[in-house]
Amino acid sequence: MRLIPAIDLSQGQVVRLKRGDMAAKTVYGDDPVAVAQSFREAGAELIHVVDLDGAFDGRPCNDEAIRAICASAGVRVEVGGGLRSLDAIRAKLDLGASRCVLGTAAVEDPKLLSAALEAFGPEVIVGGLDTREGQVAIRGWVEARGDAAEVGRELREMGLEIALHTEVSRDGVGGGPALEASVSLARATGLRIIVSGGVSSIDHVRQVASCGEPLIDGLIVGRALYEGQVDLVEACQIAREIGSTPDSGGTHAR
Repeated sequence: MRLIPAIDLSQGQVVRLKRGDMAAKTVYGDDPVAVAQSFREAGAELIHVVDLDGAFDGRPCNDEAIRAICASAGVRVEVGGGLRSLDAIRAKLDLGASRCVLGTAAVEDPKLLSAALEAFGPEVIVGGLDTREGQVAIRGWVEARGDAAEVGRELREMGLEIALHTEVSRDGVGGGPALEASVSLARATGLRIIVSGGVSSIDHVRQVASCGEPLIDGLIVGRALYEGQVDLVEACQIAREIGSTPDSGGTHAR
């Protein structure tokens, strides 16, 4: 399992939301490059970057910051938010992203996901398996679209390998990750799942790392890092103790 620190971007600033609500936004800084570099220095090998404005508007909004992060972080960067076309995915890869995260578009437009997987292979993963009470939550988590396990199986049949899973009610509130739901989703679909949301202590990191489910691929941590509840150096060490996860994301060939 790998520990993946998160940088959420809004208007070029590093922010975090509570339960996906833009009205409940906390700003943690205006230098995302410095944040990314601090993550690398702490031992992170992959950084999760989300263009929150893009996720809500359906179009890329923070490309300048994303380009700077990819150029300066010194580690692999996966990017999501507002990716609704092959051109949008290609543009993020050209900015320096190692892989792209399709959210709403993966659920609403299976033809796009199929084409993206054919064009970019493992450089595409899905963040659209976020759930609210077992239903897939899309469009910035404000709409529901189908049973998560059923949707996940369909995505796996299309050739998808990795998906992010956030239980929306846990995001940004520190009640612990919805690990049982993530494990159930992994087993029901055969997808490798990256757990996200709810982490507020090093014990939560240890809980996910020691769950023993081989399909749990990683853990994203955000607010807990910014508020000092989780030490990234210690969290990365705990994640590495259970063994390394095979690299599944290639570097974009230009």
